[in-house]
Amino acid sequence: MAFMEKPPAGKVLLDDTVPLTAQIEASQSLHSHTEYIIRVQRGVSAENSWQIVRRYSDFDLLNNSLQISTLSLPLPPKKLIGNMEREFIAERQKGLQAYLDVITTHHILSNCELVKKFLDPNSYSVNYTEIALQHVSMFFRSEPKWEVVEPLKDIGWRIRKKYFLMKMKNQPKERLMLSWADLGPDKYLSDKDLQYAVKLLSSCSHPYIYKITFATANESSALVIRPFSEKGTLKDLIYKAKPKDPFLKKYCNPKKIQGLELQQIKTYGRQILEVLKFLHEKGFPYGHLHSANVMLDGDTCKLLDLENSLLGLPSFYRSYFSQFRKINTLEGVDVHCFGHLLYEMTYGRPPDTIPVDSFPPAPSVFVVSVLESILTCEAMKNGMPTVSRLLQMPLFSDVLLTNSEKPQFKIPTKLKEALKTSKECIEKRLTEEQKLIHQHRRLTRAQSHHGSEEEKKKRKILARKKSKRSAYESGEEHSAKYSNSNNSGSGASSPLTSPSSPTPPSTAEHASF
Repeated sequence: MAFMEKPPAGKVLLDDTVPLTAQIEASQSLHSHTEYIIRVQRGVSAENSWQIVRRYSDFDLLNNSLQISTLSLPLPPKKLIGNMEREFIAERQKGLQAYLDVITTHHILSNCELVKKFLDPNSYSVNYTEIALQHVSMFFRSEPKWEVVEPLKDIGWRIRKKYFLMKMKNQPKERLMLSWADLGPDKYLSDKDLQYAVKLLSSCSHPYIYKITFATANESSALVIRPFSEKGTLKDLIYKAKPKDPFLKKYCNPKKIQGLELQQIKTYGRQILEVLKFLHEKGFPYGHLHSANVMLDGDTCKLLDLENSLLGLPSFYRSYFSQFRKINTLEGVDVHCFGHLLYEMTYGRPPDTIPVDSFPPAPSVFVVSVLESILTCEAMKNGMPTVSRLLQMPLFSDVLLTNSEKPQFKIPTKLKEALKTSKECIEKRLTEEQKLIHQHRRLTRAQSHHGSEEEKKKRKILARKKSKRSAYESGEEHSAKYSNSNNSGSGASSPLTSPSSPTPPSTAEHASF
């Protein structure tokens, strides 16, 4: 097939989910404007950092682009007169730093292309929509039965994954969705195994897996076609969103926050756990569960994007579970992600922080019981429960599944071995990243402790004590020297002795006899 006739070999080594942090180091005033020098760092290594220079107008342009999210972002206001005064520049710098802190810690904003390009223009200078269109056009040369209806602009969160609405020429009313994606940093299958595994996806049949119409891959990317659902995903249901709208518009700031009914939570949760169990038993790695990857078909949940793990794409929640060393297997990752999804279904929004200290009132104590086993600090320390354990919990154990479709997904033995090796490599990279984060956290904690006011006081007290002890010891030494010098000066009363001769007894000793 002619799809991507001359692809660039290899995979994208950059993990787009590794958080970027930004610190304004200085400002410099030119003739008519002020520039802010910003240090940007990827992950925990200070060596992986660079400087960018931005004007207030650059911040303003970014902020205008982010308005689609409907979030109220803390960009300092414009000022036309007096904007070159030193005090004003210092105050504005503080405001711009607060703005950077917000957009780099907000889970959706920090992963969007607008913010990545602002902070890391060298890594995100490519127009991925154009690249995707070129690849799709090449595909259509050899598959003329398909036709693009329109691009589905920014409906997903991934920078290197693009979507198109499609139709078949002989069935013009039926709508399909094509997704194109680069290979990611966790691509460990050989090109041959990858192409075979991706092609095999269309043969997978399961009541809780969304059907794939066509799938193909090459040395650098993959293309998958599925039926398009007007109802959208589970996330669209929770957020009451329109499936074709951009990701930022749909999910950043929902107008009405409301969780699902208890029966929906129970049924959807059980269905999702069943399909995870099925994939784990088949030895097929997933690791990409979130509510936008679950399609709704009536009252049935169907899992999307099985291809992601094959292509080596990082998970939506990676920046969360990479913080916890006990979440070090793909099953553990799936369970952790299920916790996020269950929280969203219950409360209509994502958790504010991970781990979760306390949970708001829920439709059932059994919901909270499952959430506590996954999202609390204790759960992070002890490790995730298994999928089988979750299925046995009261929230899901009494759910009756009515679908009678028999699951089918035949994976040849040789490919199973390759998938097992790939899974181990994915887990190894995660473990190494977690180790670096853990070491950095320990170092930061030690430095913070060393620099704390209480620790400074302790060091001062210890220094004073040491100084006093030294002074006392030197005083003692001086007294001893003074005493010796006095003794050596009176020869008559202190007869000379040698090491070989005993000291003569004193007069007082003679008198006592």
